[in-house]
Amino acid sequence: MSDTDMELRVGSTSNHASLPKHSGDRQYCSQDDETLRKLGKRPLLQRNFGFMSILGLSCTVMLSWEGILVTSVPSLLIGGPAAVIWAFVVNWVGFTSVYGVMAELASIAPTAGGQYHWVAMLAPQSCRKFLTYLTAWLSTLAWQANAVTASYLIATTLQGIVVLTRPSYIPLPWHTMLLIWANAVFAFAINSTTGRLLARFEGLILLLHLLGFIGILVPLVYFSPHNKASDVFTTLYNNGGWPTQGLAFLVSLPSVGSSLIGADCAVHMSEEIQSAAIAVPQALFYTIFINGSLAFSMIIALLFCITDLSAAEAAADTMFYPFLQVFQSGVKSTAGACVMASIILVLAIAGGIGVYASASRMVWSFARDRGLPFDKYFAKLTKDSSLPVHAIFLTMFVTVILSLIVLGSSVALAALLSLVVGALYTSYLLVCVLTLWRRVTGYFQPFTLAGLDDQIEGLRWGPWKIPEPFGTINNVFACAYSAFLLFWSFWPQVYMPTPESANWSALVYGSVIIFCIIWYAVKARKYFKGPVKEI
Repeated sequence: MSDTDMELRVGSTSNHASLPKHSGDRQYCSQDDETLRKLGKRPLLQRNFGFMSILGLSCTVMLSWEGILVTSVPSLLIGGPAAVIWAFVVNWVGFTSVYGVMAELASIAPTAGGQYHWVAMLAPQSCRKFLTYLTAWLSTLAWQANAVTASYLIATTLQGIVVLTRPSYIPLPWHTMLLIWANAVFAFAINSTTGRLLARFEGLILLLHLLGFIGILVPLVYFSPHNKASDVFTTLYNNGGWPTQGLAFLVSLPSVGSSLIGADCAVHMSEEIQSAAIAVPQALFYTIFINGSLAFSMIIALLFCITDLSAAEAAADTMFYPFLQVFQSGVKSTAGACVMASIILVLAIAGGIGVYASASRMVWSFARDRGLPFDKYFAKLTKDSSLPVHAIFLTMFVTVILSLIVLGSSVALAALLSLVVGALYTSYLLVCVLTLWRRVTGYFQPFTLAGLDDQIEGLRWGPWKIPEPFGTINNVFACAYSAFLLFWSFWPQVYMPTPESANWSALVYGSVIIFCIIWYAVKARKYFKGPVKEI
């Protein structure tokens, strides 16, 4: 085995006689730093997050039941209510499978680098450095775009609430830009205080995430007139002009599925989590279960309560988001609709804080492995709180700079932000495919409590793993689903799109891929060696 393989291996993290029964078990807390050392990384960040706080961060970053109110509308207009419901079910099953594979890898190597560190462990020697570099750039840029997206959604939701209360208000682009700046500064301020404050904040937000769901679902369902069940579960449209109903359904999949992206934020916070080898996999699964259940319930409620689809569609031109009109017409009260929308706004702001935390850790990790320009600067930590403040500041700065695009064209900004979907899907696909390859070739060895065996060939499973043969079956399905969803994510919503309705993600995604290839061939291959062995 090569020296690189030896450097990237990780074995068991404990000599105890039994596995911990829950993620907060103290016997694993004391082993987190040792796990990092075996991965070649110095334990520098303070472990302020327990299971509940990281679950709160993961749930609010994914923001599924809140986000589905936005992401389901394009699919509803194109494919109809039944398309939205079944598209969500397909994506829920698919993402559960993908996060299952990621949970297994997070148990082996719980590091802030996440996907790109796993690619470095699993890829063949011949293309390891390039695939690691590509995955790192895609993940880093995707999370930066995600931070901008979060700020943009918060800004436009606030403007939509203002329009709802004062129809005479005209939301101008520079208003949107200033609100994006305000949110970016706020997210930077919260993330730059202490990790302990952030952890406590996310634990509180988890409670609000659950209570807010009830606070919106109950009045919406109780006061709104209802559609018939047949209209909701069996009605299909083909308003996109596609040759078949099947194509109309398939192009609606990525839009609905985007509400389930983001649970891997827990992975990028791994080096700040107690008992990370257990807590992170558990957080991934609990997040997809909780948020998937809430989002599915909200979809059903929303589709039963949209009785005037044309009015909801028209509201997108004035209030940005049709759900504001649905709230107003449903509860028949502007004040009530504003309270309901404000709950979503508060949760979106909280989710944006988590997005900034994850995005900054991704920057910090990539800089630590000398993959970014000015890597020494962005890899620095504060002396008192051990936070990557420079990386957090870069995330804020990127948001501020990219928000200037909204002054020229919201279409151009949407095209840039579409990188989130394609880039993250690609990172998911790469790790799933490489894991399956290593799995079927016998590269993984069973988890053991006896400690690391220096003579072992390959990798040891971590303390959390899907039992065989279900692990392999799940891995195969995760590969198929990731490739399938990545393919359809580049399709437009309509058959003959205009520049405004076109899906520009292929252009943005392709440009990033080409840039990475050229830059790696010209320069990066000379200095980037993959995850740096610090100890």
